[in-house]
Amino acid sequence: MAFQASRLLCALGLTACHHTRVTSVEEVRKAFPVTHQRLVVSVAEQMLVTFDRDQPKRLYPVSTSRFGVGNKRGSYKTPLGRMEVVEIVGKGLPAGAKLKARQPTGEVVPVDAPGRDPIVTRVLRLRGLERQNEWALDRAIYIHGTPEESKLKTPASYGCVRMASADIIALCKWVKVGARVDIVLGKLPSPEQLSP
Repeated sequence: MAFQASRLLCALGLTACHHTRVTSVEEVRKAFPVTHQRLVVSVAEQMLVTFDRDQPKRLYPVSTSRFGVGNKRGSYKTPLGRMEVVEIVGKGLPAGAKLKARQPTGEVVPVDAPGRDPIVTRVLRLRGLERQNEWALDRAIYIHGTPEESKLKTPASYGCVRMASADIIALCKWVKVGARVDIVLGKLPSPEQLSP
């Protein structure tokens, strides 16, 4: 089932994070395995926390959009609300491996390389589950590695949620397709504040 879903998802192109590619858009499967994993991103705190069965596990610094929050196409804003991981890209690649159109280019970009701002290391593709983020998949809103690690903990992206390469590698060893992702405007919730 995951393989068939991946084939459908691979037909989709990139339109955010400085990348553009126009491809035909196929119907994306609506049903993915339900997992007990959950990721919550706080725009206010620029942090991501992972939960396993509502128990907090790890905390990571992130960077959301420098343009604020929103769902509009072409806005480069980070959408809010409930989403899910529909694909994990880059497993086995070294830290800093540059990805273009979700494919490795063979280049490895050092941390904080001057003038460099590509997608690196790993990509978690997100599909919006609410009206306020319904274009997330089409807009190519990801959680991904960045070489601009000095900018983490500040809004600096073009819509995606950025992470340090070591952190996204650790996250991708744990997270599975179907994991829930919530991007919230306020502070990170405590486990008892999580909605079902």
